[in-house]
Amino acid sequence: MADMEHPPRDPDGPLPSLFAHDPEMKGLVEFFLGELSKRVDAVRSAMADKDLDELRTLAHQLRGAAGGYGYPSVGLAAAAVEQALVQGMCDEAGLASKVNELLELCERAAKPTA
Repeated sequence: MADMEHPPRDPDGPLPSLFAHDPEMKGLVEFFLGELSKRVDAVRSAMADKDLDELRTLAHQLRGAAGGYGYPSVGLAAAAVEQALVQGMCDEAGLASKVNELLELCERAAKPTA
């Protein structure tokens, strides 16, 4: 049974911030979203270059920032990438899958909400 206060979301639709209706956070969330495309580009570049140290650093930074701006799912996905890199227990395909999940969430966060 669906929770009426939190209806199911379109898995490909926009991912709003938990602070979307908080006027005091609006500017901060907009700042985060404005910087998000640069972070996404940097993650893509590090992955393409197989620069795992840079990718770990970027995932760590995104993990810390995302939750503070109301995007806990982005933070969790970034943490999964970071953990896979720190533990070194993820093959290239597994790492690519985790990075793709992170990038998809970032792209959804950057989509305009209705």
